[in-house]
Amino acid sequence: MNEIMTNLINPFFYWVAWIIIPILVEVVPSIASFFSLLINRNKHKNAEDPLIWPDIVLVVPVYNSEKSIEECLRSIHESDYPNDRMEIYMVNNMSSDKSFDAFMRAQQKYSELRMSWLNSGQGKSRALNLAIYNSKGKYMINIDSDGTLEKTALTRMIRHMENEPDVSCLTGSILTRPDEIEKIKTFKGRLLRRLEFCEYAQAFLAGRNYASEKGRMYTLSGAFSAFRLDTIRKSHMYNTETISEDTEITFQMRYLQKQKVGICVDALYFTDPIEDVNKLYTQRQRWQRGSLEVARLYPQSQLKPWRFVKDVNVRTLLFDHTFAFPRMIWYLALIYLMTNGYSSLVVVTALGAIFLFYILCGYLYFHIASYLLKPFPDIRAYYRKQRVPVALLPLYNFVVFFIRFAGIINSMNTRSSWKTDTLTREMDKFMTTLRSCFRTFANGLKRFRQSINYEDRYNE
Repeated sequence: MNEIMTNLINPFFYWVAWIIIPILVEVVPSIASFFSLLINRNKHKNAEDPLIWPDIVLVVPVYNSEKSIEECLRSIHESDYPNDRMEIYMVNNMSSDKSFDAFMRAQQKYSELRMSWLNSGQGKSRALNLAIYNSKGKYMINIDSDGTLEKTALTRMIRHMENEPDVSCLTGSILTRPDEIEKIKTFKGRLLRRLEFCEYAQAFLAGRNYASEKGRMYTLSGAFSAFRLDTIRKSHMYNTETISEDTEITFQMRYLQKQKVGICVDALYFTDPIEDVNKLYTQRQRWQRGSLEVARLYPQSQLKPWRFVKDVNVRTLLFDHTFAFPRMIWYLALIYLMTNGYSSLVVVTALGAIFLFYILCGYLYFHIASYLLKPFPDIRAYYRKQRVPVALLPLYNFVVFFIRFAGIINSMNTRSSWKTDTLTREMDKFMTTLRSCFRTFANGLKRFRQSINYEDRYNE
């Protein structure tokens, strides 16, 4: 009887884990996002411009940004937001290059803009806090200095907030620059950058857009976000003890201030694409460390695993930013198949089914993002050419999962830092340690053999 029950229960729980949990976590959100788009596609089309555009403050943290400052300020100057309604604070985070000289050139070139240079202590959080203390106006918008705004991004962002007074903070949609993607000559480099472009487009235009509609968005983007100034001044400001200040301020808004966090999906900000795999490795590890740091800063009673049904932060930490829960289930299930007598054909078929499933979800997000890019014909045309990279996104996400997992391991025994070891550097360390272990083993084996030979000679 026990044997029969075991045979019934084990397959049942195996297939529940294999099918039902990933479907609930992966399929349902992608399908729900698709239908949410169909239902809400005209929601913001009738938003009216304010009678008078409010005063805003643009905060641009600067750290060794000599090569990008002028381009960033050019995009602000060419914005369709009224120049006389915005003030710009360039907040220097202890740069060691000629960023100030670049700022001076931009000041002469774009004299219509009201720009100020502030020097802050080390760290982006301190730079942002200094700007908050000095800001005047209704809204504060953070913009990273190594990217550019789409011409209508500021007006779209402020229009959204003026028409939805219950929203206290918004993030924009972050995309990588198509012109920079295509500049690289190597096929592998272009493919990596195209995959990153598709990842960003789907994450912001589909994933975060749906999460925002449901009031479940995990984090604002530090590259381009807007706040009601009176709201952020009531907060604890940006935390200087974490490298993920954007996630921490989002947690503050949700848990402490009880504010609504959203996305202005058609306010675009363009950042440079990733340079290579080493940069991808350090970037994602930094994001991983930041998420774990922020989770530790908040009451653990609010971040219990069983709260994942109600709390988006718990769900995201559990399913995406730590162990990528659904993927872990499927990877472990493959190991189960291989160790329990299933043929290689079954294992390969199961693996193919996993990736086919993710590809189908990816194409759902692809169509959502494509629709939302209609106001930007050039960007949309470029995105629609990326059908092949979209099919390869599951493999890309597979690699990113293990990078995040490495970030968890590294965060256990190293101090938090904006700069982390690259993949090449860590591989060098690994090989050095491996060679050291091999030498130790070889030397020990040599001494063992010598001791045996000595005893043999002694006996003779």
